[in-house]
Amino acid sequence: MINGVEKTMHHEVHEAREGRQGMRWKYLRALRVLRGSSRCLAGVFLLSALAGCSMMPGYQRPASPVAAAWPDNAQPDGVRRAADTAWQHYYPDPRLQALIRAALENNRDLRIATARIAEARAQYGIQQADRLPNFNLTAGRNASLTPAGASAFTANAIHSQRYDVGISLVSFELDFWGRVSSLSEAAKAGYLATEAAQRAFRLSLVADVANAYLSLLEMRERAQLTAETARTRAETRELTARRRDLGVSSDLDFLQADGAYQAALAERANLERQQAAAGNLLDVLVGQPLAQMKDLPAGRSLDGQDITTDLIAGLPAEVLLQRPDVLAAEHKLIAANANIGAARAAFLPRITLTGSVGTASRTLAGLFDAGSGAWSFQPALTLPLFDAGRNSANLDVAEARKVIAVAEYEKTIQQAFREVADLLNAREKLAEQLAAQQANADAQIRRLKLVEARYGAGIANHLEVLDAQRESFAAQQGALQVRRIQLSAAAQLYKALAGQDSAANEAGQ
Repeated sequence: MINGVEKTMHHEVHEAREGRQGMRWKYLRALRVLRGSSRCLAGVFLLSALAGCSMMPGYQRPASPVAAAWPDNAQPDGVRRAADTAWQHYYPDPRLQALIRAALENNRDLRIATARIAEARAQYGIQQADRLPNFNLTAGRNASLTPAGASAFTANAIHSQRYDVGISLVSFELDFWGRVSSLSEAAKAGYLATEAAQRAFRLSLVADVANAYLSLLEMRERAQLTAETARTRAETRELTARRRDLGVSSDLDFLQADGAYQAALAERANLERQQAAAGNLLDVLVGQPLAQMKDLPAGRSLDGQDITTDLIAGLPAEVLLQRPDVLAAEHKLIAANANIGAARAAFLPRITLTGSVGTASRTLAGLFDAGSGAWSFQPALTLPLFDAGRNSANLDVAEARKVIAVAEYEKTIQQAFREVADLLNAREKLAEQLAAQQANADAQIRRLKLVEARYGAGIANHLEVLDAQRESFAAQQGALQVRRIQLSAAAQLYKALAGQDSAANEAGQ
């Protein structure tokens, strides 16, 4: 009895060892299959490395269509470079800084521009993936039943099944003529153009917020000045009415005083309307109503903005090529140039590889048995013979788009040159205009005081008082308007000279 048990146990141990050895043999066979597949994959990578002849024309940056120096009326002198000056240092008003920071976080158009960068980056990744082979791990079972009498070879029913496991290569194109690489280069340039366009929009957004804020300050201060003028004219109107009742002044004097008072009321209503419009624009740019923004710091007056426009312009060739809008136009030109290479390669033969390597068996357990290796290889060569002129038309389209891209690039350069030249000239002339306008306003204020004193002494007539009031009011309004224009020009100059738009600096300063 004991001997029988020992024999049984010995037999079971022997079978277990044979089972483990069988599994080892199956694993070894699977490794051999994978080694064979790795040799096939290495061959595919070698073929892909051999490809690389490009039909893309060599890129040359077009000659700059502008002068090598700024016009004589544009003064490029300054102390600091815009590209090295963070907007926090350029705009010292803490309230304006808070609004710009909120706009860079919440502006919807900026969100769209940022999302377009992610979209272009993903498109470039998709196009780049086509330059390398794509492999899939496949596993499947194919079963079929042919009924009796349906086969020409036997009268019996035929039942068949097959199991497959392998690695497949999905229609990989050998890029001998650079068609795929040209498309990848075009996608990369498109991504870089989108990124540069987003930088250009950020600079424009900073300038737009500053301009809207300055406009709001101007309308607010002009409305306050108008309200004070309306109050003064109301007092003059009442005084004239009493003098008319006493027979000292005439009805004409009263009508003149009343007209001046009504004109001040009309101007106040107009400025309050413009102030509301400037506030609404600022709400849109910032991305949320200013009334809902808590803990906004106190702002400065228009006169206290202290925006110093001491920016160095340098040479046009240095400044213009740093502007993100010019960079975006050049990347679009590079993309159009690359698309010509893809269109040219479409005339030449196209070689694609499709295949698979793995194991196959009629039973699941026999997938890794000896002799179960299976492979397929399906190279294909396609040569266009007749396409009704499609490839020629595509090449014509690509070449025409490059001509358009060159013209748009040159136009962008010209517009940038004109913008910078105008702002450099405005920087000096607006300073002169503001100084003269402020001197005029001061003189008109002194004149009004003298005329009012003369009128009280009975030396001047009422018409002189009204004329002095109008001139003083207009001069003060003009001074506020010119000051705002000068500050807005400073904001535009910072943008035109490609001011710093680094998000890291915005967050840390």
